[in-house]
Amino acid sequence: MAAIIRQTRLFVLGTAHMEFLVKTTRPETLKTATLVVTIGEGRKLGDVAKAVDTTSGGALSSVLKRGDISGKLGQTLLLHSLPGLKAERVLLVGSGKGDLSDRQLRKLVAGVQGVLKGLGGSDALLALGELKVKGRDAYGKTRLIIETLADGNYLFEQFKSKKADPRALKKITLAVDKTELADAERGLLHARAIATGVAFTKDLGNLPPNLCHPSFLAEEAKALGKAHKNLKVEILDEKKLRELGAGAFLAVAQGSEQPPRMIVMHYQGGRKDDKPFALVGKGITFDTGGISIKPAAGMDEMKYDMCGAASVFGTLKAVLELQLPINLVCLLACAENMPSGRATRPGDIVTTMSGQTVEILNTDAEGRLVLCDTLTYAERFKPQAVIDIATLTGACIVALGSNVSGLMGNNDTLIRQILKAGESADDRAWQLPLHDEYQEQLDSPFADIANIGGPKAGTITAGCFLSRFAKAFHWAHLDIAGTAWISGGKDKGGTGRPVPLLTQYLLDRAKA
Repeated sequence: MAAIIRQTRLFVLGTAHMEFLVKTTRPETLKTATLVVTIGEGRKLGDVAKAVDTTSGGALSSVLKRGDISGKLGQTLLLHSLPGLKAERVLLVGSGKGDLSDRQLRKLVAGVQGVLKGLGGSDALLALGELKVKGRDAYGKTRLIIETLADGNYLFEQFKSKKADPRALKKITLAVDKTELADAERGLLHARAIATGVAFTKDLGNLPPNLCHPSFLAEEAKALGKAHKNLKVEILDEKKLRELGAGAFLAVAQGSEQPPRMIVMHYQGGRKDDKPFALVGKGITFDTGGISIKPAAGMDEMKYDMCGAASVFGTLKAVLELQLPINLVCLLACAENMPSGRATRPGDIVTTMSGQTVEILNTDAEGRLVLCDTLTYAERFKPQAVIDIATLTGACIVALGSNVSGLMGNNDTLIRQILKAGESADDRAWQLPLHDEYQEQLDSPFADIANIGGPKAGTITAGCFLSRFAKAFHWAHLDIAGTAWISGGKDKGGTGRPVPLLTQYLLDRAKA
């Protein structure tokens, strides 16, 4: 009898609670606690399902004839102890008809994971290779599946006295065809790095503000620098910021007992003379609004006002794991915005590091004040391009909701690169205009510029403000106020966005 020899290679992604693998195998022959198989709408069996059906003596056909599952997208049916199979259970999942969108794939995978979490058994084998996803090859599909699984496995329970019960499921294997193995391995490698960065970003965002303040973030940066030889870390304290003339940055922090910090992390992965890319993150570790104080309801969520900085941290973690052959400078503008007898008042005028003066009409428009000085500081690195990331305006949520980040900039090529990266990573952005007419809303009778532009087009005028400090380089601004965290209820928490977008942008630059 001729033996069928199949190449079997493993590629492993480890997380705190879960191990992910890609493997070439015949799913119907593998021993596993749960085998996941897709069924097309109209009770259609693909090649894997047919092999399982044959091995089990027609068990799947019998189930389909009874009408227990039709194959509509997301339907699930759990079968136990099918004859002829080494799998203890078979989970059928409906894959619908035709090619799936990214969102449909994510919902299907999340649904499968939800069922698996409720089962016994320490492992599962997902035979999802036959799924067709619009615009996705084996690399893109694998990456999206693994990122979705890793995201669904995330837990933040550091401050709970009673932890969740340990999960039985410890390992998920993704079965792939051997012709697609190399692409799937690469997808897993990138998914691993992105998942690590997303989880780190979520952790930082979810931390309480009494612990996660500017000095804490500075210590996190130092720890990262000690762990990686090609990462240099510099912390600019209050004294250094004053010497640099960072009057806008210091104005935000002066009402707080927590001292401000500008964190500079320089990753050297490329040649010494390669110009770096720069990421600038808003790190307001808590935002009361200052003297222009916010309403009390929901103010606890203002701990997430540092998610721009957190996403830069997360992206850097991904870059460090992948050791991308680029140079990258990460600058985090970290401060706490509090009301006190020393706090900045509406009507105050400050001088920025660039020499431009700003009339502060609203102390709750503080993010742009720390960012403007940090953008000026970025000039010294002569960057190829600068992207700032900030939970900047509630107006962005009004304009775009919570699905897409707002995008503005001064260079069309850079904007296109970011939009493309967002599509590739399923972490999308949408461009808003920066026309000169909007700049006029920032006119001040007393200073060079006002820090707000009135009630109209608040997201755009915030971008206009920042653009005045970014004329020395190609620059883009991502407003992530709607995408950085989920608001209210039991699902409240950081999302880790836009780490996938930013990592994809840097992956693309590394390829180029």
